[in-house]
Amino acid sequence: MADAIFGAIDQLGFVVADLDRSLSGRMRALGLGPWTVFRGVALDGRFRGQPTHVTIDVALAYQGDMQIELIQPVGDAPSPYRDESGAPLCGMHHMAWIVDDLDAAVASAAARGLSVVFTASNPSTRVAYLEVEGDTGVLYEFIEGAGMREMVAAGIAATRGWDGSDPVTVIDLGEQ
Repeated sequence: MADAIFGAIDQLGFVVADLDRSLSGRMRALGLGPWTVFRGVALDGRFRGQPTHVTIDVALAYQGDMQIELIQPVGDAPSPYRDESGAPLCGMHHMAWIVDDLDAAVASAAARGLSVVFTASNPSTRVAYLEVEGDTGVLYEFIEGAGMREMVAAGIAATRGWDGSDPVTVIDLGEQ
């Protein structure tokens, strides 16, 4: 039924304490790659109703048509990536869908009983994380952004043709 409601899951997200070690380990143990790393991703939004400014480092790779996202929280702002004491919520974090209309997707999910935990944006994207009340653990994310589907398609194509060379490309957004 989830396929009929939101489509196929586009992404699995994991929070990690050390991004470089985590992606290196996944390359070595699982053969995942190549990776694109975005350093200093800033998101302005609301977490559990309160305004927040979140900074994260993100690594993206693909397994088949599935995007694998590793997230390392960088700042200490309240966010869905940290627990109440401020420690990273390491492990499986979310399942995500790329959507054309974030507001419509959130409204549809809310009508089915999910509640919004986090909404945020930057010039490239808008995101919303939702949860099922009483069901701790994995969150559900919707991602909206111009060119997002094309970026994923390019990543999938790069993975299919990857020969193991140039395993990591780093884009530092903190310098812009």
